[in-house]
Amino acid sequence: MHNPGNATPDRFPAQDRFADGAQYIAGRLTKGTSGRTHTVVDPATGEAVLTYELAGPDDVDAAVAAAREAFPGWAGATPGERSDALHRFAAVLADRAEDFARAESLQCGKPLKLTREFDVPGTVDNAAFFAGAARHLQGQSAGEYSGEHTSYVRREPIGVVGSIAPWNYPLQMAAWKILPAIAAGNTIVLKPAEITPFTSLMFARAATEAGIPDGVINIVSGTGREAGEHLVAHPDVAMTSFTGSTAVGKRVAEVATATVKRLHLELGGKAPFLVFDDADLDAAVHGAVAGALINTGQDCTAATRAYVQRPLYEAFVERTAALMDTVRVGDPFAPGTDLGPLVSHVQRDRVAAFVERARGYARVVCGGEAPQGDLKDGAYYRPTLVADAAQDSEVVQSEIFGPVLVVLPFDTDDEGIRLANDTPYGLAASAWSRDVYRANRATREIKAGCVWINDHIPIISEMPHGGYKASGYGKDMSAYSFEEYTQVKHVMFDNTAVAAKDWHRTVFGDR
Repeated sequence: MHNPGNATPDRFPAQDRFADGAQYIAGRLTKGTSGRTHTVVDPATGEAVLTYELAGPDDVDAAVAAAREAFPGWAGATPGERSDALHRFAAVLADRAEDFARAESLQCGKPLKLTREFDVPGTVDNAAFFAGAARHLQGQSAGEYSGEHTSYVRREPIGVVGSIAPWNYPLQMAAWKILPAIAAGNTIVLKPAEITPFTSLMFARAATEAGIPDGVINIVSGTGREAGEHLVAHPDVAMTSFTGSTAVGKRVAEVATATVKRLHLELGGKAPFLVFDDADLDAAVHGAVAGALINTGQDCTAATRAYVQRPLYEAFVERTAALMDTVRVGDPFAPGTDLGPLVSHVQRDRVAAFVERARGYARVVCGGEAPQGDLKDGAYYRPTLVADAAQDSEVVQSEIFGPVLVVLPFDTDDEGIRLANDTPYGLAASAWSRDVYRANRATREIKAGCVWINDHIPIISEMPHGGYKASGYGKDMSAYSFEEYTQVKHVMFDNTAVAAKDWHRTVFGDR
C-alpha cells in the first residue's frame, strides 16, 4: 500500500492509517490478496488519496472463518455483557467523532458540517440504541397450549452475517448493518464499497478498542463482483444484508438462493414529495430543497419527484429554483459549503447525462451544469430543477442519485396519490398539507416504508427504515431490525413425563 501522489493529509491522513492494509480480519489490518489494487480518489479535487490491495475470495474465506470461530463465544455472552461492550463502543465512537467526520467527508465529498452534525452523531446514537436493545431481546411467555405440554419461544442469533454496504453513507450503513447483528449475538463480515472503505475500517478498529472480541466484526474491502459475490455465496454465511441498487439486489437474491440464506434488502428509491394546495408553500419549498439536495442527492430517500397541486405549481417552481440558486457549492472542508461534489466523476457524468437527455422533453429551470473555475477538477454538479416532464419519462421513473429534483403538476387528490405511487419503488415519501384528513389519507395510501408529513428526510434510531415493492424488504434501525438478526425457535416439553407414551398409544395403539 502506498500514497500514489498528491494526497491531502491535512484533510485525513489515510496513507498513515491504513499502511498495513485495507482488510480487517480477526482484529488486525491486513493486505488484500486478489492481486489487484484500487485507488481512492478525493472527489472534491480529483487527487489520489490512497492505493490499496483489494480483497479476493481468499480474504473473504479468512474473514468468514474468523467470524465463525468468534461466534460461539459472542453468542454465548449474556445480553448484559454484549450491552456493556456496545456502550463502550459508543463512547469510543463519540471520542473519535472528528476523525470519523473528516474521513467520511474526504472519501465521499460530503460537507464537513454534514458529517459532523448528521452522519457521525447518528452513528453514535445508533450504537447507544443497540447497546440498550441488546438487553431487551424477548421471546414469548411460556404457556400450556396443548394439554400437559408447556411451550415457549426462544430468539437466537443466526450465525455469521455477510453484509454489503453502499458508498453514499459508508459510516452509517456500517453501523446499521453491524450493530443490530452483533447486539443479537451474531458475528459479521462487512464489505464496504471499494471506493469508500475508510470509515468502515475505522469502525471495526474502534470496536476492538472497546473490547469487542476479535473476529466479531470483520471488513473485506473489495469489488462486488469478486469479494461481494463470494461473500453472498459462502456456505458458512447464514444471512445476507445488502443495501444498494435494485438491479444489484436482484443479483444478490439470485446468488443467495443457492444456499437458502435469509435476506435483507434495502434497495433503490424515487421518493415522491406531494404538495397539496393548502400546504404552507414556504415550508414546502424549503423542505423540497433540503430533501432533494441532502448528501448531494445521493440518498435513496431523497425527494426526487415533487408533485404540486396546480394552484401552487408555478409559484413552487419559481421559488424552489430561486432557493436552489442560493445553495453554496464548494469544497467539503470549507465552512460555508452547503453542497459538496458527487462521490466520483463517473457518478457526476451519469447524473449530467440524465439531465442532458431530459432537455429534449422537459424544462431545465436551473442548474444542469458542472461548475467551473476553482471547482472544475472535482465531481461537482449544480443543484438542478426539471419541470414539465411526462410521468412515464426517464427522469421521473429512474433513480438519478444526484442533486436533481423533478416537478410535475396534478389536479385532484386522487391523481396526486396515484402519481406518487406510480414507480416501481416504495422506500420513502412525504406529503405536505395543513388538513389532517388529507395528510392521514396520504399516510394510508402511499405505498412506501416511511411517509413524512410536512417534512422530508429525518430518521431516528428508535424507528424502522426499509421499503416496499422494488425498494426491498427488511428493516434497518429500531427493534424491528434487531429481531431480523434472530431466528425463532419453538420449545415444547412434557409436564407429566407420560405424554409421550400417551401420544405413542394414540398413533400406534398399545404395543
